[in-house]
Amino acid sequence: MSYAHGRWTMRGRRLALATGAALAVVALQAASAAAQDRVVDDPRVLGAPLPSKELGAAKPPEPLALTGTASKDKSYVIAPASTAETGDRRLNLNVVYTDGQLYNPANGRNDKVHLRSYNGTDVSPTTPYVAPTIQVRPGDTVRVALDNKLPADPSCTDPNWLINVPHCYNGTNLHSHGLWVSPTGNSDNVLLSINPGVQFEYEYNIPRDHPAGTFWYHTHRHGSTALQVSSGMAGALVIRGDRKPTPTTNGDLDTLLYKGRSPIPEKLLVFQQIQYACLDSSGNIKVKTDAQGNVIEWVCDPGDTGVIEFYSDANGNGFGPGSWGQSGRYTSINGQVLATLPAKQGELARWRMIHAGVRDTISLQFVKMADGGAAALDRLAAADGPKFQKTYCIGEPVPVYIVADDGLTDAQARKTTVVTLQPGYRNDLLVVFPKAGNYCMLDAQTSTAGTVNGEAVGTRLLGKVAVAPGQEVKDIPAFVTAELVAAASVQMPTDVRASVVADLKDGLKLTRFVPHPTITDAEIKGSKTEKVLFNIAIPGQNTNMPVQFEVGSQDYAPRPYAPDRIDRTLVLGTAQEWELRSEFVSHPFHIHVNPFQIVKILDPTGKDVSEPGAVDDFGLDGVDPQYPGLKGVWKDTLWVKSAQKVENGPYLPYTLIVRTRYQRYIGEYVLHCHILDHEDQGMMQNVQIVLPDGAGGVSHGHH
Repeated sequence: MSYAHGRWTMRGRRLALATGAALAVVALQAASAAAQDRVVDDPRVLGAPLPSKELGAAKPPEPLALTGTASKDKSYVIAPASTAETGDRRLNLNVVYTDGQLYNPANGRNDKVHLRSYNGTDVSPTTPYVAPTIQVRPGDTVRVALDNKLPADPSCTDPNWLINVPHCYNGTNLHSHGLWVSPTGNSDNVLLSINPGVQFEYEYNIPRDHPAGTFWYHTHRHGSTALQVSSGMAGALVIRGDRKPTPTTNGDLDTLLYKGRSPIPEKLLVFQQIQYACLDSSGNIKVKTDAQGNVIEWVCDPGDTGVIEFYSDANGNGFGPGSWGQSGRYTSINGQVLATLPAKQGELARWRMIHAGVRDTISLQFVKMADGGAAALDRLAAADGPKFQKTYCIGEPVPVYIVADDGLTDAQARKTTVVTLQPGYRNDLLVVFPKAGNYCMLDAQTSTAGTVNGEAVGTRLLGKVAVAPGQEVKDIPAFVTAELVAAASVQMPTDVRASVVADLKDGLKLTRFVPHPTITDAEIKGSKTEKVLFNIAIPGQNTNMPVQFEVGSQDYAPRPYAPDRIDRTLVLGTAQEWELRSEFVSHPFHIHVNPFQIVKILDPTGKDVSEPGAVDDFGLDGVDPQYPGLKGVWKDTLWVKSAQKVENGPYLPYTLIVRTRYQRYIGEYVLHCHILDHEDQGMMQNVQIVLPDGAGGVSHGHH
């Protein structure tokens, strides 16, 4: 189902347009729009590179006791980094309007854009709409000084503004997505509003036993999250680990991914949907329509400047998930659109993938490109993606291996030809291209229930991979296994080497690199099940009621967000099972601070589609590849598929069961839908973790 999500009042729209036009900041030099000049480089890394040292040279210290971990089996606990290895990373971010450009394949030129962005330490002047990568080790402290230099925005402090009507577009804050850090004070506190003219420094004290992995940071001010993230206010945060496994502790995957004595090559890819619009003299989005009057593309004429300043225009051509397809925009990678990623034949590489966007479900796939495809990419409207794919993207998809979800290493690598990235997701892949030449990097066709937009989406192009000649690979699974076994034989300590090699030979198991112990039935015994129910309430005809974006629980029906209401109180040192469902359209569930482990995902017939090798084909849309193999995986964001219609029958729900521990940190934070304009409009809850009172109850403190 397609639904135009979210409309803003004309008063707010006029305010945003006025402030957007009021400030022009840095004008960038025009770059060539030619495809060969658009190469996807890694985002800039904040500051100097991390100090190089031989990984694991020193004996790791004893593991820290993790508050609230019921399991006493320390063989599944990662040892902390030593204090001698820790340091600081400091980032200055000015929140400003920036003049830049984005390549538009539909017209073959760079469109000028004027968007809110970060500007400061190591922000690239050529790709300013992706923030620099923060690269740290466990035990480090990250300090981010935000200086909000945007124009004044009265809606940020207007007590009469409805909290779940998008607003405060010039207010901001910061979220360290996926980090296991405190949610309070000046740590990962998203309940603050850093208004125009205000400076504030966030400080993330990363524990010494924090898992290494791929995380990210982005703006998270309720009311403006979607608009600012869609403008590119996001960046990667990579925690690097050098802890090798021991007989009693697990290690970091980083220590395995080697070629001889050198780490295997890495790519860091930040995917964004920057849905800018060019406006006519009346302030409406310029569009191109088909013979039936349907919008097929948003138009930017020479001399126009694209903006992101409102959720919907007066004609209903809206800025929202349902309009991503009609906008004709392309998902960018590290600030580049339809660009080239270099690779080498027969070279095993680690690709860190971050979905830092709002608008789209990305179904990543690599397919060999036929002759002529590279030239055709230079001028390609988004709607022509399926035709391009049929003409130039030929052969079988290249298999890849998923080795980490949301920054957390998996117990077993998962072989797949389609990697599904929902908003907020991260996946670490092991990739090797068997032959030289060009490959299509596709956003493959996806079933309706599996997409953010809730509508059938044809295949789209993300870019191309240019693979230089090297070693031919005839059997990718055998090659990947041999490479990792060879790495383990060199890198792993002698007292664990045999077990690591045996695991790798047994289906590429990575059990000695999993950061968290499995949550057992005994650990949750006696605890209640937390239930999360997403819903969008659409009013009937002839009413003035707005659409309601809601979350419910085991104690009450779905209702919109209220900032002064605590929806769930959880107890430090305990573990619980959670049940996730959606009544209307699908939503990515995200909760801050503590990750969760997937127990099972049941389709409407009760079949567990999270099992390895399962087939999720319920309903009318064909096979959905995103759930099989997720059983036992740790994540912080998870797609909750909506109730699906049975042919000639009712809608029946999917049920997702996960478990989580509440460890180390107390305080108030949020859970929400990671379609960020759903969150802005009320699909969010306040959660607090409190101390036990010592007699089986809870201590609420002075909230």
